[in-house]
Formats: sequence, structure tokens, C-alpha cells
Amino acid sequence: MSGTANDNALGTFLRDRRMRLDPATFGFQPGRRRTPGLRREEVAQRANISPTWYTWLEQGRGGAPSSHVLDRIAAGLMLTEPERDHLHVLAFGHPPEPHYRQHDGITPRLQRVLDAMPFSPAIIRTATWDVVAWNKAAAIILTDYAKLPPDRRNILRMIFSDERVRAAQDDWRSVARYVVGAFRADAARAGAGMEIRQLVDELSGNSPEFKAMWDDNEIAGAREGIKRLHHPHLGSIELEFSSFAVEGRPDLNMMVYNPANAEIMARFRALIADPSA
Repeated sequence: MSGTANDNALGTFLRDRRMRLDPATFGFQPGRRRTPGLRREEVAQRANISPTWYTWLEQGRGGAPSSHVLDRIAAGLMLTEPERDHLHVLAFGHPPEPHYRQHDGITPRLQRVLDAMPFSPAIIRTATWDVVAWNKAAAIILTDYAKLPPDRRNILRMIFSDERVRAAQDDWRSVARYVVGAFRADAARAGAGMEIRQLVDELSGNSPEFKAMWDDNEIAGAREGIKRLHHPHLGSIELEFSSFAVEGRPDLNMMVYNPANAEIMARFRALIADPSA
């Protein structure tokens, strides 16, 4: 790695973020400093690495650090998650390996995105397929998740353990197989292998059908398709669904369902607008 400004993008980025930090925020004496921000040795101290080695890193000497050390530097510089990802791209040419973090709530802004779709059922689910947010249309057309305890808002548990959910599917076996395959892919992509172990063991013990599908090791990658349901008020309905990643949150996914035709949309509107719904 050469030390010119043009080909030392990693060092330039580190230096820029270092100079944006206020020394007093971290307990360092402002003193008389030639430049704003933290000194290199102060960043090295916060990251628990050698000041000389950090200096070389900014100067484009000494080679790239390990992923673990780069994460310590990111923490020392108080980088946001997108900035941390960018740091890894600059150092290694790719984002960091996924590391699953437990769901810690969605923002009010994201909930407003769901609520802005009054006639399109929409949910937010985690990589382990726990439903953590939904809109009114989803509660009326799909499931009223608010009436379920949090540990029962898992789509895998609902598909394999709730007879009402099973009966509502037009082709339960195809739906279940798709969900298992997509669940496996999502958990792996988000780095949640350890987190799903308990759920897989639970479902395998309670449902021979789940165990057989899980043992098949199939992967489902489709992000859109058709869902057919038997609704207690609407009868047989057909929905188009699309799945979207939530930017900056590899643990979250948004699924949006739309009526497949104008006739079903009219029935949706009438039911959702009904004050007793």
C-alpha cells in the first residue's frame, strides 16, 4: 500500500474521522493542538493498539490490520455502523462478515413507513423470522400480532404450531417448505447460526414435518411471489408479496403484500375501513 493521498483511501478516511472528534469528550486535555480532533496516540490508546502501528496505518505503511483490530479502531473512533462497514471495504475490499445482533427495536420513522400503506399488509421481521412490527392492514388481513405474546410472533412457530394459520394456507406444504428454506438463508446471511439453534431444536422436537424439511437443507431465495389465503371474512384471496432489506440492518426485512387484482383490493378497502374490523 503506497502512502499517496490518492491510493491511501483507508488512511485518509481514518484521519478524517479522527480529526472530527472532540478530545474533551473522551477525557483528553485539549491543550495546544496543531490540528483539531484526537491525536494518533489517543486513538491508538482507545483501540488498545501500538501508536506507531496506528500511525503507519494512517500513512499507508505496514499492511492492512486484521478484522478484529479494525473493529477496535472503529469503536475507538466512535464510527457508525455504515462507517464501520466502509472501513472494512477500504481495508479488505468487502464489508465485514455478518455478525447477528438481537433485535433492539425499529425506529418510529420505519413504523411510519408501514403505517403509510393502509391497504397493503406489511410487516418487519428479523433474520430469525420474529415479527417485530406491522401495520393495521397486516393485523386485519394476516394476523393480529398484538394479541400474541412476543415469543409466539415467530412465523416458523405459527406455521408449524398454529392450526388456524395452517388451515388458512391454500397449499400449506409449499408455504412451509418455502418459509423453512428462506429462514435458513436469512439466518446464515445475517450470521445468526447460533441464535437459531434453540428454535430449530424446539421445532424439530415438536413437528416431524419441520424436521424433515429442515433436514432437506433446501434454500429459498425468492424475494417475491404469490400467497393464497383463506380469510375468515374475505374468503379465498390472492396476494402478491415482495421482500425488502432494511438498509443498515442485516437483521431486519420488510415484507409487503398487495391484493393481486382490483376485485380483491375493493374487498380489502371495505374490510379495513370497517370500524369494527
